Amino acid sequence: MFTSTNPSSEPSSVQALTVSQLNMQIKGLLESGIGAIWVKGEISNCKPHNSGHLYFSLKDQQSQIKAVMFRANNGRLRFKPQDGLEVLAYGQVSAYVPRGDYQIYVEHMEPLGTGALQKAFEELKNRLFQEGLFDPKRKRPIPKRPRKIAIITSPTGAAIRDILNILKRRVPSIPVLLIPALVQGASASTDLIRALDLAQRLSGIDVIILGRGGGSIEDLWCFNDEQLARKIAESKIPVISAVGHEIDYTISDFVADLRAPTPSAAAELVAEADQDLRLHVQKLFQQILLLLKKQIQWQREKFQVTVSRLVHPQKRIMELLQKRDELVDRLILATQNHLKTCRNALNIMFQKLQNQRPAIEPIRLLLRSYQEGLIHAWQSTIQNKQHAFAKTVALLDSLSPLNTLKRGFGYQTHSSGQLIRSVKEVLPEQEMITHLYDGRIYSKVTRIQKEEPWSSKKN
Repeated sequence: MFTSTNPSSEPSSVQALTVSQLNMQIKGLLESGIGAIWVKGEISNCKPHNSGHLYFSLKDQQSQIKAVMFRANNGRLRFKPQDGLEVLAYGQVSAYVPRGDYQIYVEHMEPLGTGALQKAFEELKNRLFQEGLFDPKRKRPIPKRPRKIAIITSPTGAAIRDILNILKRRVPSIPVLLIPALVQGASASTDLIRALDLAQRLSGIDVIILGRGGGSIEDLWCFNDEQLARKIAESKIPVISAVGHEIDYTISDFVADLRAPTPSAAAELVAEADQDLRLHVQKLFQQILLLLKKQIQWQREKFQVTVSRLVHPQKRIMELLQKRDELVDRLILATQNHLKTCRNALNIMFQKLQNQRPAIEPIRLLLRSYQEGLIHAWQSTIQNKQHAFAKTVALLDSLSPLNTLKRGFGYQTHSSGQLIRSVKEVLPEQEMITHLYDGRIYSKVTRIQKEEPWSSKKN
């Protein structure tokens, strides 16, 4: 309170206030009489200090008032204050006692009007773009099948109802965690940052939906907060920004890992629907089944080709026997033709000799002797050839695998038909086929005992 004294009193008897006391009383009157108010004005003489505090004046056409915004409040600004910018400032009117200046201590400030907000939006957008916060390379992919979904929004808004209804219809098996937060107002950005920090500390969350329903630029302004944008960029969990309607864009949309046009669209994008997943699995199953059928058919055709190329030993021997008979027939026929030719030649020569009427009786006897000798020689040659051929056939017959099989021997093959020549070519529990003279035995290997080959054993 002011102290009133009579000016006519003696100076020595007056109880005078010091300057500091007077300024303190003025300070008290201002704070109690006016308090915290909203002030509209144009920024002038804006001087950011090294300490982070901001000193400036607010003026209109007739007056001005000094203002100061301390670093704690200055750091939450969504725009860069500069001279000539018209703003709305909220703060406490008080006095700076050392100089006796009265001023307003600004706690919150925002550009005045949509045009100013848009200017602040573009300024922050360009600055964060230059820093690389919008770079697609730093954005993380959204999991197709998240284990748990966190939603940061107002628990009473229409956005949460739309998101939950769609998620319940598409992916009812995925748990959803709601982290309530303010989505409008001066303290909304701070509350959203708190919710993001909380989501980082919770376990099992694979994706975060951050958003709200539509509104004016002022309603959505908290999603243009610089500190919120940086918090989204620092998030270890992929973030989907779903703010407003399809035509609405905020800084959160640009810095998030994925932008959804609406909260409902975010619910559609966040996870692949159970029905779509089942259809996809069924499609993959049909593709695998088709590939297996094709593989089986190809293996069957390959087996048939291989079987058609195989020649049974008995058939091979029969072919050789038939070829032997053909060769014998050809040899006999050739010999007969040759004898016939020789006989004709002798007859011709004999006829010529008769025509000349020489003493041919000795010659006839000699020729007959030659003829008989030639016939005997050819017959002996044929018998020798037949005997040698018979020995060859007997040798082939003795070496025939069929005769070996008749003596109690057999040979083994894999189920694919490949011949087994060594114990190294089989494995325990593997199926094999034993071929005998009168059939086959299908068996499974129970034990393998390796021994030194007979050809390498010492006597």
